[in-house]
Amino acid sequence: MSSGQEGASSPAAGLAAAVREGRASAVEVLERHLGAIAERDPEIHAFNLVMVDEARRRAETVDGAVARGEDPGRLAGVPVALKDNLCTRGVPTSCSSKILASWRPPYDATVVERITAAGAVVVGKTNLDEFAMGSSTENSAFGPTRNPHDPARVPGGSSGGSAAAVAAGFAPLALGSDTGGSIRQPAALCGVVGVKPTYGLVSRYGLVAFASSLDQIGPFAHTVRDAALLFEVIAGHDPMDSTSLDGPAPSVLDAIPMGVEGMRVGLVSELLAGVEPAAAAAVEAAAEALTGMGAKVETTSVPATVYGLSAYYLIAPAEASSNLARYDGVRYGLRVEGEDVAAMFGATRQAGFGAEVKRRIMLGTYALSAGYYDAYYGQAQRVRTLIIRDFEEAYRSFDALLAPTTPGPAFPLGAKTQDPLSMYMSDVCTIPSNLAGHPAMSIPWGSSDGLPLGVQVMAPALGEAVMFRVAAALEGEAPPAPVPAGGRR
Repeated sequence: MSSGQEGASSPAAGLAAAVREGRASAVEVLERHLGAIAERDPEIHAFNLVMVDEARRRAETVDGAVARGEDPGRLAGVPVALKDNLCTRGVPTSCSSKILASWRPPYDATVVERITAAGAVVVGKTNLDEFAMGSSTENSAFGPTRNPHDPARVPGGSSGGSAAAVAAGFAPLALGSDTGGSIRQPAALCGVVGVKPTYGLVSRYGLVAFASSLDQIGPFAHTVRDAALLFEVIAGHDPMDSTSLDGPAPSVLDAIPMGVEGMRVGLVSELLAGVEPAAAAAVEAAAEALTGMGAKVETTSVPATVYGLSAYYLIAPAEASSNLARYDGVRYGLRVEGEDVAAMFGATRQAGFGAEVKRRIMLGTYALSAGYYDAYYGQAQRVRTLIIRDFEEAYRSFDALLAPTTPGPAFPLGAKTQDPLSMYMSDVCTIPSNLAGHPAMSIPWGSSDGLPLGVQVMAPALGEAVMFRVAAALEGEAPPAPVPAGGRR
Protein backbone atom coordinates (compact mmCIF):
# COMPACT_ATOMS: atom_id res chain seq x y z
CA MET A 1 0.00 0.00 0.00
CA SER A 2 1.45 3.37 -0.97
CA SER A 3 1.94 6.18 1.52
CA GLY A 4 -0.68 8.21 -0.32
CA GLN A 5 -3.25 5.45 0.04
CA GLU A 6 -2.40 5.03 3.72
CA GLY A 7 -2.84 8.75 4.28
CA ALA A 8 -6.29 8.92 2.72
CA SER A 9 -8.06 8.06 5.97
CA SER A 10 -5.13 8.19 8.39
CA PRO A 11 -4.03 11.44 10.03
CA ALA A 12 -0.65 10.03 11.12
CA ALA A 13 0.03 8.27 7.82
CA GLY A 14 -1.05 11.42 6.00
CA LEU A 15 1.51 13.46 7.93
CA ALA A 16 4.20 10.89 7.19
CA ALA A 17 3.35 10.94 3.49
CA ALA A 18 3.51 14.75 3.41
CA VAL A 19 6.92 14.75 5.10
CA ARG A 20 8.32 11.99 2.88
CA GLU A 21 7.14 13.76 -0.25
CA GLY A 22 8.45 17.17 0.82
CA ARG A 23 4.99 18.77 1.17
CA ALA A 24 5.59 19.39 4.86
CA SER A 25 8.62 19.41 7.11
CA ALA A 26 9.03 17.31 10.23
CA VAL A 27 10.09 20.45 12.11
CA GLU A 28 6.85 22.24 11.17
CA VAL A 29 4.77 19.22 12.18
CA LEU A 30 6.58 18.96 15.51
CA GLU A 31 6.23 22.66 16.32
CA ARG A 32 2.47 22.52 15.78
CA HIS A 33 2.20 19.68 18.27
CA LEU A 34 4.57 21.29 20.76
CA GLY A 35 2.36 24.38 20.58
CA ALA A 36 -0.71 22.29 21.40
CA ILE A 37 1.12 20.70 24.32
CA ALA A 38 2.26 24.05 25.69
CA GLU A 39 -1.27 25.43 25.43
CA ARG A 40 -3.23 22.66 27.12
CA ASP A 41 -1.03 20.10 28.85
CA PRO A 42 -0.63 22.23 32.01
CA GLU A 43 -4.35 21.46 32.49
CA ILE A 44 -4.40 17.86 31.22
CA HIS A 45 -1.00 16.62 32.48
CA ALA A 46 -0.65 13.93 29.82
CA PHE A 47 3.15 14.17 29.99
CA ASN A 48 5.69 13.59 32.71
CA LEU A 49 8.34 14.93 30.36
CA VAL A 50 8.15 16.77 27.03
CA MET A 51 11.38 16.04 25.15
CA VAL A 52 11.55 19.39 23.35
CA ASP A 53 15.25 19.52 22.49
CA GLU A 54 15.54 15.82 21.61
CA ALA A 55 12.40 16.00 19.45
CA ARG A 56 13.64 19.06 17.57
CA ARG A 57 16.97 17.40 16.83
CA ARG A 58 15.17 14.29 15.64
CA ALA A 59 12.81 16.28 13.39
CA GLU A 60 15.79 18.05 11.82
CA THR A 61 17.36 14.65 11.15
CA VAL A 62 14.22 13.47 9.37
CA ASP A 63 14.09 16.62 7.24
CA GLY A 64 17.76 16.20 6.40
CA ALA A 65 17.13 12.66 5.16
CA VAL A 66 14.29 13.90 2.93
CA ALA A 67 16.51 16.67 1.54
CA ARG A 68 19.12 14.06 0.59
CA GLY A 69 16.52 12.03 -1.26
CA GLU A 70 16.37 9.31 1.38
CA ASP A 71 13.19 7.71 2.73
CA PRO A 72 13.04 8.28 6.52
CA GLY A 73 10.43 5.54 6.97
CA ARG A 74 6.72 4.88 7.28
CA LEU A 75 6.34 7.21 10.28
CA ALA A 76 8.46 10.03 8.86
CA GLY A 77 8.14 13.08 11.08
CA VAL A 78 5.12 11.78 13.01
CA PRO A 79 5.19 12.82 16.69
CA VAL A 80 4.74 9.79 18.98
CA ALA A 81 4.18 9.88 22.75
CA LEU A 82 5.65 7.10 24.89
CA LYS A 83 4.24 5.75 28.12
CA ASP A 84 6.79 6.45 30.83
CA ASN A 85 7.49 2.77 31.47
CA LEU A 86 9.21 2.34 28.08
CA CYS A 87 12.96 2.71 28.34
CA THR A 88 14.46 5.60 26.42
CA ARG A 89 18.22 5.91 26.37
CA GLY A 90 19.49 8.71 28.60
CA VAL A 91 15.96 10.06 29.20
CA PRO A 92 14.22 9.76 32.59
CA THR A 93 11.94 6.72 32.67
CA SER A 94 10.10 6.95 35.98
CA CYS A 95 7.06 4.65 35.71
CA SER A 96 5.42 7.61 37.52
CA SER A 97 7.08 6.39 40.72
CA LYS A 98 9.30 8.20 43.22
CA ILE A 99 11.52 5.13 43.35
CA LEU A 100 12.58 5.65 39.70
CA ALA A 101 12.12 9.42 39.47
CA SER A 102 15.73 10.08 38.44
CA TRP A 103 16.52 6.84 36.59
CA ARG A 104 17.88 7.20 33.05
CA PRO A 105 18.05 3.88 31.17
CA PRO A 106 21.26 3.05 29.26
CA TYR A 107 19.28 1.61 26.33
CA ASP A 108 16.12 2.01 24.25
CA ALA A 109 13.20 -0.40 24.36
CA THR A 110 12.87 -2.40 21.15
CA VAL A 111 9.63 -0.61 20.24
CA VAL A 112 11.40 2.74 20.65
CA GLU A 113 14.16 1.57 18.31
CA ARG A 114 11.59 0.42 15.77
CA ILE A 115 9.53 3.60 15.67
CA THR A 116 12.70 5.69 15.48
CA ALA A 117 13.97 3.57 12.60
CA ALA A 118 10.63 4.24 10.90
CA GLY A 119 11.17 8.00 11.15
CA ALA A 120 8.97 8.84 14.13
CA VAL A 121 9.74 11.80 16.40
CA VAL A 122 9.38 10.90 20.10
CA VAL A 123 7.76 13.95 21.65
CA GLY A 124 7.65 12.95 25.32
CA LYS A 125 7.02 10.46 28.12
CA THR A 126 3.41 10.17 29.29
CA ASN A 127 1.96 9.88 32.76
CA LEU A 128 0.61 6.56 34.08
CA ASP A 129 -0.59 4.87 37.21
CA GLU A 130 2.57 4.03 39.15
CA PHE A 131 4.20 0.95 37.60
CA ALA A 132 1.04 0.62 35.47
CA MET A 133 -1.02 -0.39 38.52
CA GLY A 134 -4.35 1.36 38.22
CA SER A 135 -7.37 2.17 36.09
CA SER A 136 -7.56 5.96 36.27
CA THR A 137 -4.02 7.47 36.15
CA GLU A 138 -4.66 8.85 39.62
CA ASN A 139 -1.97 6.66 41.21
CA SER A 140 0.93 8.59 39.65
CA ALA A 141 3.50 10.02 42.05
CA PHE A 142 3.41 13.17 39.90
CA GLY A 143 -0.32 13.84 40.03
CA PRO A 144 -3.29 12.67 37.96
CA THR A 145 -3.92 13.05 34.26
CA ARG A 146 -7.25 14.59 33.29
CA ASN A 147 -9.63 13.57 30.52
CA PRO A 148 -9.44 16.04 27.59
CA HIS A 149 -13.23 15.73 27.13
CA ASP A 150 -13.90 16.81 30.71
CA PRO A 151 -10.94 17.70 32.95
CA ALA A 152 -13.00 16.85 36.02
CA ARG A 153 -12.98 13.20 34.94
CA VAL A 154 -10.34 10.49 34.67
CA PRO A 155 -8.78 9.48 31.34
CA GLY A 156 -8.69 5.83 32.39
CA GLY A 157 -5.54 3.91 33.15
CA SER A 158 -2.94 2.88 33.46
CA SER A 159 -1.96 4.38 30.08
CA GLY A 160 -4.09 7.46 30.68
CA GLY A 161 -1.36 9.89 29.68
CA SER A 162 -0.90 8.27 26.27
CA ALA A 163 -4.65 8.13 25.60
CA ALA A 164 -5.11 11.75 26.68
CA ALA A 165 -2.15 12.87 24.54
CA VAL A 166 -3.74 11.45 21.40
CA ALA A 167 -7.27 12.62 22.26
CA ALA A 168 -6.08 16.17 22.98
CA GLY A 169 -4.11 16.43 19.74
CA PHE A 170 -0.70 16.47 21.44
CA ALA A 171 0.52 13.57 19.26
CA PRO A 172 -1.15 11.63 16.43
CA LEU A 173 0.16 8.34 17.85
CA ALA A 174 1.19 6.97 21.22
CA LEU A 175 2.39 3.74 22.76
CA GLY A 176 1.08 2.23 25.97
CA SER A 177 1.17 -1.08 27.80
CA ASP A 178 -1.80 -3.32 28.53
CA THR A 179 -1.70 -5.77 31.44
CA GLY A 180 -5.42 -5.97 32.23
CA GLY A 181 -6.89 -3.36 29.91
CA SER A 182 -4.48 -0.46 30.32
CA ILE A 183 -4.57 0.48 26.62
CA ARG A 184 -8.17 -0.35 25.75
CA GLN A 185 -9.86 1.11 28.83
CA PRO A 186 -8.31 4.61 28.56
CA ALA A 187 -8.79 4.51 24.78
CA ALA A 188 -12.52 4.03 25.34
CA LEU A 189 -12.76 6.75 28.00
CA CYS A 190 -10.81 9.24 25.86
CA GLY A 191 -12.50 8.40 22.55
CA VAL A 192 -9.53 7.02 20.61
CA VAL A 193 -8.47 3.67 19.17
CA GLY A 194 -6.38 1.39 21.42
CA VAL A 195 -4.91 -2.01 20.59
CA LYS A 196 -3.59 -4.87 22.73
CA PRO A 197 -1.77 -7.30 20.40
CA THR A 198 -1.37 -11.04 20.87
CA TYR A 199 0.98 -11.74 23.77
CA GLY A 200 4.51 -12.11 22.39
CA LEU A 201 3.80 -10.39 19.09
CA VAL A 202 5.33 -7.08 20.20
CA SER A 203 8.64 -7.16 22.05
CA ARG A 204 8.56 -6.39 25.78
CA TYR A 205 12.31 -5.72 25.86
CA GLY A 206 12.70 -2.37 27.56
CA LEU A 207 9.20 -2.33 29.04
CA VAL A 208 9.53 -1.99 32.81
CA ALA A 209 7.76 -5.11 34.02
CA PHE A 210 4.55 -5.22 36.03
CA ALA A 211 3.21 -8.73 35.36
CA SER A 212 5.42 -10.45 32.83
CA SER A 213 2.94 -13.07 31.61
CA LEU A 214 0.30 -10.40 30.93
CA ASP A 215 2.09 -7.19 29.84
CA GLN A 216 1.90 -6.24 26.18
CA ILE A 217 2.78 -3.01 24.34
CA GLY A 218 0.36 -1.54 21.81
CA PRO A 219 -0.71 1.60 19.92
CA PHE A 220 -3.11 4.48 20.43
CA ALA A 221 -4.34 6.39 17.38
CA HIS A 222 -7.24 8.46 16.06
CA THR A 223 -8.21 5.86 13.47
CA VAL A 224 -8.08 2.11 13.01
CA ARG A 225 -5.82 2.51 9.97
CA ASP A 226 -3.29 4.61 11.90
CA ALA A 227 -3.31 2.05 14.72
CA ALA A 228 -2.67 -0.67 12.13
CA LEU A 229 0.26 1.30 10.72
CA LEU A 230 1.90 1.69 14.13
CA PHE A 231 1.19 -1.95 14.94
CA GLU A 232 2.99 -3.09 11.79
CA VAL A 233 6.00 -0.94 12.68
CA ILE A 234 6.41 -2.33 16.22
CA ALA A 235 5.32 -5.97 15.79
CA GLY A 236 7.57 -8.90 14.97
CA HIS A 237 10.11 -11.22 16.52
CA ASP A 238 12.81 -9.84 18.81
CA PRO A 239 15.64 -12.11 20.01
CA MET A 240 16.08 -9.82 23.04
CA ASP A 241 12.69 -10.93 24.39
CA SER A 242 12.50 -14.58 25.45
CA THR A 243 8.70 -14.53 25.14
CA SER A 244 8.74 -13.07 21.62
CA LEU A 245 6.94 -15.19 19.03
CA ASP A 246 8.95 -16.53 16.11
CA GLY A 247 7.90 -15.72 12.58
CA PRO A 248 6.58 -12.60 10.87
CA ALA A 249 3.78 -10.52 12.35
CA PRO A 250 0.40 -10.55 10.62
CA SER A 251 -0.14 -7.95 7.92
CA VAL A 252 -3.16 -5.95 9.00
CA LEU A 253 -3.27 -2.91 6.71
CA ASP A 254 -3.93 -5.09 3.67
CA ALA A 255 -6.81 -6.80 5.50
CA ILE A 256 -8.65 -3.62 6.48
CA PRO A 257 -10.49 -3.03 3.15
CA MET A 258 -11.79 -6.61 3.01
CA GLY A 259 -14.93 -5.86 5.04
CA VAL A 260 -16.94 -8.26 7.16
CA GLU A 261 -19.39 -9.88 4.74
CA GLY A 262 -19.75 -13.55 5.63
CA MET A 263 -17.82 -13.24 8.89
CA ARG A 264 -19.16 -14.75 12.11
CA VAL A 265 -19.10 -12.46 15.15
CA GLY A 266 -20.10 -13.47 18.68
CA LEU A 267 -21.57 -11.09 21.24
CA VAL A 268 -20.19 -12.21 24.63
CA SER A 269 -23.12 -12.37 27.05
CA GLU A 270 -21.01 -12.52 30.23
CA LEU A 271 -19.23 -9.25 29.39
CA LEU A 272 -22.55 -7.47 28.88
CA ALA A 273 -23.75 -8.36 32.36
CA GLY A 274 -23.49 -5.55 34.88
CA VAL A 275 -22.39 -2.77 32.52
CA GLU A 276 -24.25 0.53 32.32
CA PRO A 277 -27.18 0.67 29.88
CA ALA A 278 -25.35 3.07 27.56
CA ALA A 279 -22.36 0.70 27.26
CA ALA A 280 -24.63 -2.27 26.53
CA ALA A 281 -26.61 -0.25 23.99
CA ALA A 282 -23.39 0.74 22.19
CA VAL A 283 -22.37 -2.89 21.73
CA GLU A 284 -25.84 -3.87 20.57
CA ALA A 285 -25.82 -1.03 18.02
CA ALA A 286 -22.37 -2.15 16.81
CA ALA A 287 -23.70 -5.69 16.41
CA GLU A 288 -26.61 -4.37 14.33
CA ALA A 289 -24.16 -2.43 12.16
CA LEU A 290 -22.11 -5.56 11.51
CA THR A 291 -25.26 -7.45 10.59
CA GLY A 292 -26.13 -4.71 8.15
CA MET A 293 -22.72 -5.12 6.51
CA GLY A 294 -23.22 -8.83 5.94
CA ALA A 295 -21.74 -10.38 9.04
CA LYS A 296 -23.56 -13.07 10.98
CA VAL A 297 -23.82 -11.90 14.60
CA GLU A 298 -25.09 -14.09 17.43
CA THR A 299 -24.95 -13.98 21.20
CA THR A 300 -22.51 -16.48 22.65
CA SER A 301 -21.11 -17.53 26.02
CA VAL A 302 -17.53 -17.61 27.30
CA PRO A 303 -18.43 -18.89 30.77
CA ALA A 304 -15.11 -18.68 32.63
CA THR A 305 -14.73 -14.97 31.90
CA VAL A 306 -16.89 -14.27 34.96
CA TYR A 307 -13.89 -15.37 37.05
CA GLY A 308 -11.41 -13.24 35.11
CA LEU A 309 -11.26 -10.36 37.57
CA SER A 310 -10.65 -12.66 40.56
CA ALA A 311 -7.94 -14.65 38.77
CA TYR A 312 -6.23 -11.52 37.45
CA TYR A 313 -5.99 -9.86 40.87
CA LEU A 314 -4.08 -12.88 42.16
CA ILE A 315 -1.83 -13.54 39.15
CA ALA A 316 -0.88 -9.94 38.38
CA PRO A 317 0.00 -8.94 41.98
CA ALA A 318 1.94 -12.20 42.43
CA GLU A 319 4.08 -11.41 39.39
CA ALA A 320 4.39 -7.79 40.51
CA SER A 321 5.67 -8.81 43.93
CA SER A 322 8.44 -10.75 42.20
CA ASN A 323 9.25 -8.11 39.57
CA LEU A 324 9.30 -5.19 41.98
CA ALA A 325 11.65 -6.93 44.41
CA ARG A 326 14.50 -5.54 42.27
CA TYR A 327 13.84 -2.03 43.61
CA ASP A 328 15.99 -2.35 46.71
CA GLY A 329 17.99 0.89 46.76
CA VAL A 330 21.17 -0.90 45.68
CA ARG A 331 21.35 -1.09 41.90
CA TYR A 332 19.36 1.89 40.65
CA GLY A 333 16.65 4.33 41.62
CA LEU A 334 15.89 5.84 45.00
CA ARG A 335 17.98 4.88 48.05
CA VAL A 336 17.03 5.77 51.61
CA GLU A 337 19.76 4.95 54.09
CA GLY A 338 19.14 2.72 57.11
CA GLU A 339 21.17 1.34 59.98
CA ASP A 340 21.61 -1.96 58.14
CA VAL A 341 20.76 -3.46 54.75
CA ALA A 342 17.32 -4.69 55.81
CA ALA A 343 16.43 -1.27 57.19
CA MET A 344 17.65 0.37 53.98
CA PHE A 345 15.49 -1.96 51.90
CA GLY A 346 12.42 -1.17 53.98
CA ALA A 347 12.99 2.58 54.12
CA THR A 348 13.62 2.79 50.37
CA ARG A 349 10.45 0.92 49.50
CA GLN A 350 8.37 2.75 52.08
CA ALA A 351 9.40 6.11 50.63
CA GLY A 352 9.52 5.07 46.99
CA PHE A 353 6.31 3.09 46.41
CA GLY A 354 2.80 4.54 46.50
CA ALA A 355 -0.21 3.07 48.27
CA GLU A 356 -1.62 1.05 45.35
CA VAL A 357 1.76 -0.49 44.50
CA LYS A 358 2.25 -1.47 48.14
CA ARG A 359 -1.25 -2.96 48.23
CA ARG A 360 -0.56 -5.16 45.22
CA ILE A 361 2.90 -6.22 46.39
CA MET A 362 1.43 -7.32 49.72
CA LEU A 363 -1.44 -9.15 48.04
CA GLY A 364 0.90 -10.89 45.61
CA THR A 365 3.42 -11.86 48.26
CA TYR A 366 0.64 -13.33 50.38
CA ALA A 367 -0.73 -15.31 47.41
CA LEU A 368 2.71 -16.79 46.78
CA SER A 369 3.51 -17.59 50.41
CA ALA A 370 3.89 -21.08 51.81
CA GLY A 371 0.54 -22.59 52.68
CA TYR A 372 -1.42 -20.28 50.40
CA TYR A 373 0.26 -20.78 47.01
CA ASP A 374 -1.98 -23.63 45.85
CA ALA A 375 -5.16 -22.16 47.29
CA TYR A 376 -4.70 -18.77 45.66
CA TYR A 377 -2.04 -18.45 42.95
CA GLY A 378 -2.32 -22.04 41.78
CA GLN A 379 -6.10 -21.89 41.69
CA ALA A 380 -5.98 -18.60 39.74
CA GLN A 381 -3.74 -20.22 37.13
CA ARG A 382 -6.22 -23.07 36.77
CA VAL A 383 -8.99 -20.54 36.20
CA ARG A 384 -6.78 -18.89 33.58
CA THR A 385 -6.57 -22.22 31.77
CA LEU A 386 -10.37 -22.48 31.83
CA ILE A 387 -10.67 -19.00 30.32
CA ILE A 388 -8.27 -19.95 27.52
CA ARG A 389 -10.26 -23.12 26.81
CA ASP A 390 -13.60 -21.30 26.80
CA PHE A 391 -12.27 -18.71 24.36
CA GLU A 392 -10.91 -21.48 22.13
CA GLU A 393 -14.34 -23.09 22.13
CA ALA A 394 -16.00 -19.79 21.18
CA TYR A 395 -13.56 -19.22 18.34
CA ARG A 396 -14.51 -22.57 16.83
CA SER A 397 -17.86 -20.96 15.99
CA PHE A 398 -16.87 -17.30 15.54
CA ASP A 399 -14.15 -15.37 13.73
CA ALA A 400 -14.23 -12.51 16.25
CA LEU A 401 -16.02 -11.53 19.45
CA LEU A 402 -17.68 -8.26 20.47
CA ALA A 403 -18.09 -6.76 23.94
CA PRO A 404 -18.09 -3.45 25.81
CA THR A 405 -14.63 -2.04 26.54
CA THR A 406 -15.66 -0.49 29.85
CA PRO A 407 -18.72 -0.66 32.13
CA GLY A 408 -19.49 2.98 31.32
CA PRO A 409 -17.98 6.36 30.41
CA ALA A 410 -15.25 8.20 32.32
CA PHE A 411 -15.98 8.70 36.01
CA PRO A 412 -15.09 11.80 38.08
CA LEU A 413 -11.63 12.21 39.54
CA GLY A 414 -11.57 10.87 43.10
CA ALA A 415 -14.81 8.92 42.71
CA LYS A 416 -13.21 5.50 43.21
CA THR A 417 -9.86 6.17 44.85
CA GLN A 418 -11.14 5.10 48.27
CA ASP A 419 -12.82 1.95 46.93
CA PRO A 420 -10.20 -0.32 45.27
CA LEU A 421 -12.74 -3.02 44.40
CA SER A 422 -14.91 -0.52 42.54
CA MET A 423 -11.82 0.74 40.71
CA TYR A 424 -10.80 -2.81 39.77
CA MET A 425 -14.23 -3.36 38.20
CA SER A 426 -13.27 -0.80 35.54
CA ASP A 427 -11.26 -3.57 33.86
CA VAL A 428 -13.84 -6.36 34.09
CA CYS A 429 -14.43 -6.41 30.32
CA THR A 430 -10.78 -6.19 29.27
CA ILE A 431 -8.98 -8.58 31.64
CA PRO A 432 -10.09 -11.88 30.00
CA SER A 433 -8.14 -11.20 26.79
CA ASN A 434 -4.96 -10.57 28.80
CA LEU A 435 -5.37 -13.83 30.69
CA ALA A 436 -5.86 -15.66 27.39
CA GLY A 437 -3.03 -13.81 25.63
CA HIS A 438 -5.37 -12.92 22.76
CA PRO A 439 -5.55 -9.65 20.80
CA ALA A 440 -8.28 -7.12 21.52
CA MET A 441 -8.90 -3.51 20.64
CA SER A 442 -11.24 -0.66 21.51
CA ILE A 443 -12.76 1.70 18.98
CA PRO A 444 -14.88 4.79 19.72
CA TRP A 445 -18.61 4.23 19.46
CA GLY A 446 -20.85 7.16 20.28
CA SER A 447 -21.20 8.81 23.66
CA SER A 448 -23.08 8.97 26.93
CA ASP A 449 -23.79 12.42 28.40
CA GLY A 450 -21.20 13.91 26.08
CA LEU A 451 -18.47 11.45 27.08
CA PRO A 452 -16.97 8.86 24.72
CA LEU A 453 -17.85 5.18 24.77
CA GLY A 454 -15.86 2.32 23.29
CA VAL A 455 -16.68 -1.05 21.77
CA GLN A 456 -14.21 -3.91 22.09
CA VAL A 457 -13.33 -6.30 19.26
CA MET A 458 -11.56 -9.53 20.26
CA ALA A 459 -9.93 -12.25 18.15
CA PRO A 460 -8.01 -15.50 18.67
CA ALA A 461 -4.22 -15.53 19.05
CA LEU A 462 -2.54 -14.04 15.96
CA GLY A 463 -5.97 -13.03 14.69
CA GLU A 464 -5.04 -9.34 14.32
CA ALA A 465 -5.96 -9.24 10.64
CA VAL A 466 -9.53 -10.33 11.37
CA MET A 467 -9.72 -8.02 14.38
CA PHE A 468 -8.66 -4.97 12.37
CA ARG A 469 -11.13 -5.87 9.59
CA VAL A 470 -14.03 -5.88 12.04
CA ALA A 471 -12.81 -2.72 13.78
CA ALA A 472 -12.39 -0.81 10.51
CA ALA A 473 -15.86 -1.84 9.36
CA LEU A 474 -17.36 -0.66 12.63
CA GLU A 475 -15.42 2.59 12.52
CA GLY A 476 -17.04 3.40 9.18
CA GLU A 477 -20.52 3.01 10.69
CA ALA A 478 -19.87 4.49 14.13
CA PRO A 479 -22.15 7.27 15.39
CA PRO A 480 -20.55 10.69 15.89
CA ALA A 481 -18.20 10.79 18.85
CA PRO A 482 -17.40 13.86 20.97
CA VAL A 483 -14.16 15.66 20.09
CA PRO A 484 -12.24 17.59 22.75
CA ALA A 485 -10.60 20.93 22.07
CA GLY A 486 -7.55 20.26 19.90
CA GLY A 487 -8.52 16.65 19.29
CA ARG A 488 -9.77 15.07 16.10
CA ARG A 489 -11.39 11.95 14.78
